[in-house]
Amino acid sequence: MRQNRQDKPPQAKSRDARDKRAEGFIPSVPRLTPCGRTRREFIWQAGGGFVGTALAWMLARDGFSPARAAAATTSPLAIRPPHFAPRAKACISLFNYGGPSQVDLFDPKPELTRRHGQPIPNLDSDPLFKVRNPGTLLASTRKFAKHGQSGVEVSDLFPRLAECVDDMAVIRSCYADSFAHGSGLLQMNTGFVRQGYPALGSWVTYGLGTENENLPAFVVFLDHRGGPIGGAPNWSSGFMPAAFQGTQFRTTGDPLIDLKPPGGVTLAQQRQQLDLLHQLHDEAPGAKAPDGELAARLATYELAFRMQASAPEAVDLAQETAETRALYGLDDAKTEKFGRRCLMARRLIERGVRFVQVYSGGGHLDENWDAHQGVDHNHELHCGETDQPIAALLTDLKRRGLLDETLVVWGGEFGRTPTCEGKRAGRDHNPRGFSMWMAGGGVRGGVAYGATDEFGFAAVQNKVHVHDIHATILHLMGLDHERLTYFHGSREMRLTDVEGRVIEGILA
Repeated sequence: MRQNRQDKPPQAKSRDARDKRAEGFIPSVPRLTPCGRTRREFIWQAGGGFVGTALAWMLARDGFSPARAAAATTSPLAIRPPHFAPRAKACISLFNYGGPSQVDLFDPKPELTRRHGQPIPNLDSDPLFKVRNPGTLLASTRKFAKHGQSGVEVSDLFPRLAECVDDMAVIRSCYADSFAHGSGLLQMNTGFVRQGYPALGSWVTYGLGTENENLPAFVVFLDHRGGPIGGAPNWSSGFMPAAFQGTQFRTTGDPLIDLKPPGGVTLAQQRQQLDLLHQLHDEAPGAKAPDGELAARLATYELAFRMQASAPEAVDLAQETAETRALYGLDDAKTEKFGRRCLMARRLIERGVRFVQVYSGGGHLDENWDAHQGVDHNHELHCGETDQPIAALLTDLKRRGLLDETLVVWGGEFGRTPTCEGKRAGRDHNPRGFSMWMAGGGVRGGVAYGATDEFGFAAVQNKVHVHDIHATILHLMGLDHERLTYFHGSREMRLTDVEGRVIEGILA
């Protein structure tokens, strides 16, 4: 059989080959393209190139690509495009450490007044109060009145702020997951009740970058009495590079400790030192895939060098008019300290800083809003310190045309109970229902959103979780909280974890 096939004449062999090629049995002789490859090889390699491009983009997005690390080395805080058109370019967070009382500030409860001194009904159904003595219902002594064209009710503890109510959306139905200050602060700041996660300001600067390369993108002003419990993890960048963490500014003297160079060291010498660090880094093994933390540290050194000229000017309140300083209460010892922080926040926002957090309250008990030993005494102190400066901030932003593009958020880690704690008419912690407000930057003013029950104990209508608050803040700044992710621990991490919804009812 084999011998017969070999003995066929050449013409027959050629004819059989043509027949078999026609029937698909034998491949034709490859034709090379001008690049020296067959058409099949060219198409295969071109397709592989497209796949490689997509893979490189995916790796860069997840932090595995040297290209991303190299870009971070150049400028980790470079401006990045938002997911959609933002309503706000910057955010000022007014954080009231300790937990303000909703039923004494923004959530009037006539039934609480009528049933003063009685036990709160159905209390055993809430596990948070099984280990604490809630006492009896405690009516608020504050006078509530409707203000502005909207008629939103605000208590007499905030007479100046009440004049701005038409620019504010008061959210009366907030709730959180923790009864303790430490974990409550962490959740309100980072979305989680445990340490190790990036703060809200870190997520904002990671998603958008900064418009001023000579100042930090995320600045924190602490209360003059001290910082909140838990300290730096409340403004930490968590598992993100250090470039995204909050930077503490002071309100007197140099805004930063050790901002000035040591004696005898000139700016030219500092510049040479930084250039040498970059050179050593670039020449080190593996420099083509630089370490993210080291790159962030180098970027921080560069930022510190530039801040020596920019930071003092940014917080120099002598540049403000006497009228503006008086507006913020700088001529009154009671309001001067918080007023300075608010005025500095406005100046930083003007200069392109993306996120500024201003704390009211530090230390323990009456040094913050933690009104265990008497809610009237405690809140008269802290509202008296903050009422005029906050109203001034909203007024000043508005008259400068900045309120429309600046989101202002007011709140604490939780609220207070509607029941009495102790003999001095204090209130205990309450994460089940409390109030916050937002203004400016795409927020619909003159709104009272959601509701707590008849005593102000728990949110019952249009409930707003901490994740919803964060999702809304990101949304107003042009970021989709489900798309803003950072790859860590083998998963795409989010500020809102796996929850969160935008509060549509307060959007303009």
